[in-house]
Amino acid sequence: IYKNIHSYRNYIFSFSFIYFNDQCASDYFMLFVFSLIIVAIGVYAKVQKATDAVRDTFFIDPAVILIVVGVVMFFITFCGCIGALRENIRLLKIFSFSLTLVFLTQMVIAILGFFYSDQTRDALGKFVKKAIVHYRDDLDLQNLMDYIQKEFKCCGWNNYTDWSWNLYFNCTPSNPSTERCAVPFSCCTPLPGETVINTMCGFGVQTQDHLDTTKSIYPVGCADRAVIWIESHLLLVGALTLGLALPQVTFSVKKSICKQKRKATVPVINYESTLRSIASHLQFTD
Repeated sequence: IYKNIHSYRNYIFSFSFIYFNDQCASDYFMLFVFSLIIVAIGVYAKVQKATDAVRDTFFIDPAVILIVVGVVMFFITFCGCIGALRENIRLLKIFSFSLTLVFLTQMVIAILGFFYSDQTRDALGKFVKKAIVHYRDDLDLQNLMDYIQKEFKCCGWNNYTDWSWNLYFNCTPSNPSTERCAVPFSCCTPLPGETVINTMCGFGVQTQDHLDTTKSIYPVGCADRAVIWIESHLLLVGALTLGLALPQVTFSVKKSICKQKRKATVPVINYESTLRSIASHLQFTD
């Protein structure tokens, strides 16, 4: 009876130990699958478009950004999932270090962006300039710029004349393009009751004076609009920042809880195993 009771108790503690590991691993596994989905979407988007010749846009390509984010998530969650299941201390340490590094990197970027706003604006300006220059070369960048301009009701980075950076919209007399001196349709202010998008609404806008352009397009640049939006949505910006940091903090706390539960369970299992060994030894001696 003594042996059966202790075997039963040992089984319960062993099951609890495995259960805690599985609970930790299941959370990591969900993010592991999510990271694979992100990588798959990024790879599919990259394969579907023929922009390999445009090397200058490689690092600002939304598809490449998706792939990089997915690969980083895959590596971190792989270490967390396998480390929790296999009780691999090295993988768990890599997971903890990677999570801390990502969290600190986000904090540093946020702090630098706040205290060095002018430099941040210049860096974003370079990104937008590349997007404008390659507007017709990369469909993802084109859709991204159109979305930004329509949502923020802006045109260009500083103003609508920035579209002269683009080969097709350049306003020099030697430009043979039919879109010379134009701006994309996403710069145009929608007309009341308009059901069909007029993709030619921005033609010839750069030749007009500033007062006339305000009647047909958004005259304000996206840089100023972004600043206005951030200032008027500080609570939302703070919530988004917290939303990015919260999952990482949550997983760090859960990892610590799982670790403490494992520490509390293992000594009991070892104690029960020791008692059973002593009982077997005494029975053998008798």
